[in-house]
Amino acid sequence: MAHSGQSDNIYLIGPMGVGKSTVGRQLAKTRGWTFVDSDREIESRTGVSIATVFEYEGEAGFRKREKAVIADFVQRSPIVLATGGGVVLCQANREALSSHGFVVYLTCSVDKLLHRTRSDTERPLLQNTDRRQRIEELLHEREPLYRECAHFIVNTGENPTKSAVAMILRAFDGD
Repeated sequence: MAHSGQSDNIYLIGPMGVGKSTVGRQLAKTRGWTFVDSDREIESRTGVSIATVFEYEGEAGFRKREKAVIADFVQRSPIVLATGGGVVLCQANREALSSHGFVVYLTCSVDKLLHRTRSDTERPLLQNTDRRQRIEELLHEREPLYRECAHFIVNTGENPTKSAVAMILRAFDGD
């Protein structure tokens, strides 16, 4: 599905560990666009880690900051934006992303997500819990929302970064 032409932006959504930042950086490099990671932007604006934002403001405080970042970056162009895994929980974010650019849902198996996040100590939603169960719960909650606002879906467990980037650009360009 070719993008609708409202914007030259590509927005990447999907669960933590799926490769949004890796694919996003490569997409931006290929196009000569700016790459933005919404979580890194929140850290830059607050001066603290995402984990610290969660600790002091809770998930609700983090989501409020995330919504402000999304509202800001959908107005900029051309960019590739890698979003946080829970960005789709807010309807305003889903609407902003889908109406201002080409939304790509990156997906892969729970086993791959577990492998990719196994040594990560920075993800607040995976701390002090059964990681597999938590990832499965998050996917169960978010999968319908990812699909609702996605214009295109790529499985990063089955497609290496270079291949995923090529698939996204073909879909974006309408080839």
